[in-house]
Amino acid sequence: MSNKTPVIVYGAGISGRGAAQVLADRGQQVYLYNDAPASVEPELEQALTAAGGGVKIGQSAFDELLQSCKQVVLSPGIPCDSANVLAAEAKGLEVISEVELGYRLYGGHIAAITGTNGKTTTTTIVGEMLKRLPVPSAVGGNIGLALSKEVESLPQDGWLAAELSSFQLEKVNTFSPDIAVVLNLTPDHMERHYTMEAYGAAKQNIFRFQTAEQVTVLNYDDPIVRTWAAESKAQICYFSRHEQLENGIYMQNGDFVISWQGQKQTVCNISELHLFGGHNEENVLAAIACGFFAGVSISAMADVLRNFRSIEHRLEYVTTIDGVPYYNDSKATNTDSTIKALEAFKDGHIILLAGGHDKLTPLEPMMELIKEKTDALILLGAAKERFHEAAVKCGVANIVLADSFEDAVQKAYKLAHKPQVVLLSPACSSFDMFKNYPERGRCFKKLVLALEGGKSE
Repeated sequence: MSNKTPVIVYGAGISGRGAAQVLADRGQQVYLYNDAPASVEPELEQALTAAGGGVKIGQSAFDELLQSCKQVVLSPGIPCDSANVLAAEAKGLEVISEVELGYRLYGGHIAAITGTNGKTTTTTIVGEMLKRLPVPSAVGGNIGLALSKEVESLPQDGWLAAELSSFQLEKVNTFSPDIAVVLNLTPDHMERHYTMEAYGAAKQNIFRFQTAEQVTVLNYDDPIVRTWAAESKAQICYFSRHEQLENGIYMQNGDFVISWQGQKQTVCNISELHLFGGHNEENVLAAIACGFFAGVSISAMADVLRNFRSIEHRLEYVTTIDGVPYYNDSKATNTDSTIKALEAFKDGHIILLAGGHDKLTPLEPMMELIKEKTDALILLGAAKERFHEAAVKCGVANIVLADSFEDAVQKAYKLAHKPQVVLLSPACSSFDMFKNYPERGRCFKKLVLALEGGKSE
């Protein structure tokens, strides 16, 4: 990348600020642009100015930048069909994602993970496994720092575990990780991708540019993802909870088994782990595939898995009040994630808190399971009316509407009795009430722990 041609980094979130900093550190003339006023660290602004660029805000500034720049680095929060992106492409500028930039700046190894659900848990486990290699490693992408920022300090023999969303994968054109994982595909982000075909096409970019020496890891149990083997030029490694695979990672009598090129090895048994639920079994299988192809030993992978706890906001146990356990699953920002959470509780008797910013995904499959698994459904947020209508249509019996997040927690507390569980699993993003899902999860935990403080002895 030439330092002489100025670059626009579009979007001043974590990814955009990280990309702008990395480019400025390399002496690149870079302009960090945002549609509206944004908070930018003084140190970053100084670095951009020192490299001949700066921070630019507003439409007239973008129009002016189009006259001199040749490339736009797109933050994941900026839709590819926005007027400014289309204008840049019409003018002949190359538009790439922040992930593509990071890949171009880094010559080392990458294990990249995508899917509708399970990305963060899988990537976190893979990150722990990569730490057992005798080379530096890091975790980045949709988790932690911007990918371009994380790879800045990694050597070429290092390893990066990268969690990648469909937004991050939309504008890649050379990205070719050593290991590309697709966990699953269910409806999500229809407000951005509009169709499942477009959503799936974005996900396929994780392996689209791989070579025959690399590995694509696919969920054999997902009927859509399984067919994507035909689209990849890389070696295919399936993983499955239900099928014993000749070449792949699978479960047999609770054991996690690696079968590859005529050799079988058992890593550990599900009974040794602290994770629960079928979705986490899939996450572990995918993580083992990454560890195996990255060269992590069987014993090291087993040790990581035995010591791994659920990540924050993903079926996270909070506390037990009067015999009723409370779980924070704030990371469930789509219906399929909530379905997986409900399925994890084999005995049902769930008081479910759901609702938030509506992604307009189909609700019927989730509501059918809610009817089966829950003793009460407490609805809140901007989506509660549509969720209520769908719940009534599916025959969900006990539906409670909450006026606020606090009211929802109070209503759950008053309803709950042993052997029930209280589960926050919203099936929605959080933007109607919170900055993000971690803030929502922390609020839930704070409210629940306050209940615990006032419980009857």
